[in-house]
Amino acid sequence: MSPILVRPVREQLEHDRIIRLLHGKSRRRHEAGMNPGAEHNVPVGTGPTAVYPDLVLYSAERGHRLEAVVEVETGESVNHLEALAEWAHYARLRAAFHLYVPATMVDVARRLCEDNQVSVAEFWSYHTVGDEVRFTLIHRSKEAVVLEPVSSRAAEPRAASPRAASSASAGRKAVKAVTAPSSARGKTAAKAPAKRAVAKRASTARSAKAPATRRKSAPAAKKAARPQKRK
Repeated sequence: MSPILVRPVREQLEHDRIIRLLHGKSRRRHEAGMNPGAEHNVPVGTGPTAVYPDLVLYSAERGHRLEAVVEVETGESVNHLEALAEWAHYARLRAAFHLYVPATMVDVARRLCEDNQVSVAEFWSYHTVGDEVRFTLIHRSKEAVVLEPVSSRAAEPRAASPRAASSASAGRKAVKAVTAPSSARGKTAAKAPAKRAVAKRASTARSAKAPATRRKSAPAAKKAARPQKRK
């Protein structure tokens, strides 16, 4: 808890409950430490410059690199002093800064971040329904590593890159270039049988007329071949 802030008891209990909830979910993929209330369990840094965010997330791999620090705020703690004393400092650490605020304070927290140039890797809101706390992702920077501890809205489909679009256009043109001659050959092939049928009928007609002509001319040829009798 910030030394400049004393929360009402009810808000402090809700604040610590959310920290424990996020801690339990984050332990599925990280080594997580928490500093609820006035506890100083897991510092970031050493000596007098050490800070104690609400939640500290380390890599589960060998080396245990610091990956993110999480700060949970309540309605009373979303203010200008808190932004300068904690948010701005956490944003300068070599780790992603995640900020959780009540759903009713999203606009105020966003304006405070802009006014004080606080870079937030992940910006979340939360609200309570009965005994259940629900989280909603408001903003995630493009450079942030996905460390999402709870479910959120499905990611939007990515737009196709200009290179991919040009490749697709070239592919469509190539397909048209290949299919165009094929369709032309198909039309030519479809006309060929009709031409052959016409030629065949013409040939049959000529062959049918030829014998009749030969039969008519045969007697005349025989008559011309007979020798004439001398008188």
